Amino acid sequence: MNPLLRDFETPFETTPFNTISEAHFLPALKECIKVARREIQDITDNQASPDFENTIEAMENTGEWVGRTAEIFFNLLSAETNDELQKISREFSPMLTEYSNDIMLNEKLFERVQQVYEKRETESLNEEQSMLLHKTYRGFVRNGAQLKGKDRERLREIDRKLAGLSLHFGENVLHETNAFELVLEEKDLEGLPESIKEAAEETAREKGLENKWVFTLQYPSYVPFITYSSRRDLREKMVKAFGSRAFQSNEHDNRQIVLEIARLRFERARLLGFESHAEYILQERMAESPQKVNSFLHDLLEAARPAAQKEVEGLTRYANELDGIDQLQKWDFAFYSEKLKQKLYGIDDETLKPYFKLEEVIRGAFEVAHKLYGISFKERDDIQKYHKDVITYEVLDDKGDHLGIFYADFFPRKGKRNGAWMTSYRGQKKLNGVDIRPHISIVCNFSKPTRTKPSLLTFNEVLTLFHEFGHSLHGIMANGQYSSLSGTNVYWDFVELPSQVMENWCYQKECLDLFAHHYETNEAIPAELVEKLRKSATFMEGYATVRQIGLATLDMAWHAKNPQKIEKVGEYEEEVLKDMELLPWIATSNTSCGFSHIFQGGYSAGYYSYKWAEVLDADAFEYFQEKGIFNAEVAGKFKGLLSAGGTRHPAELYRDFRGKDPDPKALLRRAGLVKV
Repeated sequence: MNPLLRDFETPFETTPFNTISEAHFLPALKECIKVARREIQDITDNQASPDFENTIEAMENTGEWVGRTAEIFFNLLSAETNDELQKISREFSPMLTEYSNDIMLNEKLFERVQQVYEKRETESLNEEQSMLLHKTYRGFVRNGAQLKGKDRERLREIDRKLAGLSLHFGENVLHETNAFELVLEEKDLEGLPESIKEAAEETAREKGLENKWVFTLQYPSYVPFITYSSRRDLREKMVKAFGSRAFQSNEHDNRQIVLEIARLRFERARLLGFESHAEYILQERMAESPQKVNSFLHDLLEAARPAAQKEVEGLTRYANELDGIDQLQKWDFAFYSEKLKQKLYGIDDETLKPYFKLEEVIRGAFEVAHKLYGISFKERDDIQKYHKDVITYEVLDDKGDHLGIFYADFFPRKGKRNGAWMTSYRGQKKLNGVDIRPHISIVCNFSKPTRTKPSLLTFNEVLTLFHEFGHSLHGIMANGQYSSLSGTNVYWDFVELPSQVMENWCYQKECLDLFAHHYETNEAIPAELVEKLRKSATFMEGYATVRQIGLATLDMAWHAKNPQKIEKVGEYEEEVLKDMELLPWIATSNTSCGFSHIFQGGYSAGYYSYKWAEVLDADAFEYFQEKGIFNAEVAGKFKGLLSAGGTRHPAELYRDFRGKDPDPKALLRRAGLVKV
């Protein structure tokens, strides 16, 4: 029998990966959708007058196994994909879209929802029930329930096309990332630290190459190479290869897909009565409108650009003094900024890495969570995994009771997309008096162990681990009644607060002492090294801020305007970014064609949210610093924010935690862009 069509008889009802094969997914989805349709039919056939319980709450509890099957499938598609899964996705994703549209465009169902919504003042609903009713009604309206005839059918067609295009976009980026290899001789390795060379030699050996060193476009290989290689010609080759992914006039070119996605999103928004896709998206965000986002980005740019220009001018002078470089190029920036940072602060990744053994950093993140929230993580060997590298844990609360399951997947491989993310296999909810606890996962791409060294993280990788761990805590601490309002189901420009705030602990000696010990001597990270780390935190911050603003501006340019007349992706992007380009433009490179966040993931018209949430996290951490970074009172308030999920408006949750609205200048203070 198909394992996806029965209860999971595993510890904590975790996913039985060992018994699931690719062939199970489509039959399971078809059957689960059949069951879910009958559940919806039961609601619409109900002769009783529509009320919250028999309509809104009943709807919330439909399609549970559809969601379960989809979560497992799409998580594997990102973390452990193969040709067969990608082939299945082309049928799986449109089928899911069709099912969702059948619900949102069900006239009888919407009629019942509308009746409950219109008499909401007479129903005795608590705050969470009111939020669910509001979200459900808005969900129908925002997904076409009020459309008629041809408009309805066009919406279905658009959604089907978008589902397929998004998958195709991601497949192209993954293929292009995997296709490139830089195979080097020993003479080509000048400037590279031993640990980086050893990892590249290991990669070559895995590919059957002896006495060779292989570098790829996977982040743990790409970033160290462009940071340390003294070979300017090879850095140029790597940077151009990375920037040209899916922008090469071949079968994996994303230019036409980018244009189609942008045009279809715009058409969809107009069908639904919005001026643009961005206006449609931002109706359900803290930022509320494209104008407010653009104003926010403009104000940040005004503060950051002068600092960024000075940084680039200073770095150019330094490169000229060192190597006679007259014009700094994009393939020079990481290399010379790392050298300058070492000169100014006496610190670099190779100095820090011995203190950041992966296993110890994980333990440190767990210890921080324990000190803040009383929770603990216990490794389990009886929970099935989708890959041997995955580590599985049971999470326990402060009384030792079960709180959730945590999967951790840290190393790059061919079937995993680049980057890092948090996801879930099961959300939290309460059903018939039972608190169903979540199954949360983080997926990263860190440097793998070699034959002589364990996995030693760069400081940026430490920040990434704490960031994704912050997301996972948001899921693990969830304590809601309804899964659609639980955990990370919050406004998109609020969801980054719990993740980004966790990064702040990584700069604190009190936190680093918990886990930052030299992997060979067990010596704690020296206080002077931590001080250098703190001082270097704002190094090139102007440049980094302008770069993030550029990405957010590019996102808004695709989604806040009418894209119908855009014909050339490269030329359009160059025009959009001209005021934010601090180094010469590379004609063969393009950000849009590899911008998975907005064309494959869920960040369309939402990339600004990283900077938006940085304002929140900088302000929030100032509160922790005032009271103590492990202060029980402040941690308790923040735990309340985490556990509430999307049950209340995020602005209210933040005010409850902080006692006031966030100070916009907190971010500028932390970044060193304004004088304190």
